Amino acid sequence: MDADVDLRVPAQRAELRRAPLATLAVISLGGVLGALARYGLGVAFPRFPGEFPWTTFAVNVCGCLLIGVLMVAITEVWDAPAWVRPLLGVGVLGGFTTFSTYIVDTGQLLTAGAPREALLYLVATPVMALAAVWAGSAATRTVARRAGRRRQA
Repeated sequence: MDADVDLRVPAQRAELRRAPLATLAVISLGGVLGALARYGLGVAFPRFPGEFPWTTFAVNVCGCLLIGVLMVAITEVWDAPAWVRPLLGVGVLGGFTTFSTYIVDTGQLLTAGAPREALLYLVATPVMALAAVWAGSAATRTVARRAGRRRQA
């Protein structure tokens, strides 16, 4: 199910009806866990106006790295049960990463008079997030290949 379902459009309402309740439940459970983890890190490592938002940056990059690992693991390495991707990928890691906060943080940096930090953050976050997905995917494939060779030997 897409996050951008518009319930006023009949075809999109039908998409929501097709989503099994169990899938929605595991996504919700995962989302709560991921959001709580992100919130906890934000409380543990607060940011002050005008400072680079390192916690949100790290959460997004680490979450993307884990998404890369997870997607390769459950599609190429492990024959995962159907509930694993919605729970961990969409739910936990979707709730953990926060690109809406990334945009709010960028605006707050600008408001605080830190345009260089805002530009750096605006550019570095998606670049590093994409690099992290690639790195997680590549590392997982490499580890899986090496483990496969050891089993064959």
